[in-house]
Amino acid sequence: MSPRKPRLDGKVAVVTGAGAHSDVTGTGQATAVLLAREGAKVLLADRSAENAGKTLAVIEEEGGTASVFAGDVTRSADCRAMTETAVDRYGGLHILFNNVGLSYPGTVVDVQEEHWDEIMSVNLKAMMLASRFAIPAMMDSGGGSIINVASVDGFRSGWSYNVAYETSKGGVIALTINMAVQHGRDGIRVNCIAPGHLHGSFTAGLSDAHRELRWRSTPLGTEGTAWDVAHAAVFLAGDESRWITGITLPVDAGSSIALPLSVLPRDEGGILPDAESARF
Repeated sequence: MSPRKPRLDGKVAVVTGAGAHSDVTGTGQATAVLLAREGAKVLLADRSAENAGKTLAVIEEEGGTASVFAGDVTRSADCRAMTETAVDRYGGLHILFNNVGLSYPGTVVDVQEEHWDEIMSVNLKAMMLASRFAIPAMMDSGGGSIINVASVDGFRSGWSYNVAYETSKGGVIALTINMAVQHGRDGIRVNCIAPGHLHGSFTAGLSDAHRELRWRSTPLGTEGTAWDVAHAAVFLAGDESRWITGITLPVDAGSSIALPLSVLPRDEGGILPDAESARF
């Protein structure tokens, strides 16, 4: 049997938020690494060239092709330059992984207005701007796939009071649907990944007890990582998903389909048998 051809051989990808921002691998870094493993040439976009360089080192050590673009995807000029750089360096653009995001706590009553504006700019506006310039380049390249990172908190209330974050992620889902409808005939597929409460750079500061509470409240009873999101992204980027567009794919150990009460033992307030006999 001949060796399997890389699934994304000949493709060019842009990954935003691709840098290494902590000791825990984030979704941008993991996705960039997997895209490169599957043969894509990857432009590593990040505000920090130093952080993007850490991801570049991993890819190059594995024999992949990538380069760094330092820019701010909340700025139109930087998003234009990002797309132009990918096309100039690699000859086209086929994949965009819209990944940047941040969060501040607060309800509508007490969230700081500047925090609300910053979250909407980073989590939602940046995806619109990156896509605005990527779509024409993808059309010139024969079509493409855009993958937006939302959250399960975009279609339900989250574990904590982060109204701006959750609203922005709901906006990402709506943006995904509209882009998929409006640009499908342009050869562009647009899909969304909704991660659950996985452990990554975004949550590196959580206590062990908080982490355990999160994974124990899922049907699978396991903790996810950025690599789980990255594998989903590779699928949505490739030809295996050629007939899929406009979806929101939860990568969440089933947390979006079950209440915590339905997966915790009775002696912890749930409905399963007591912890001694529960399957955890």
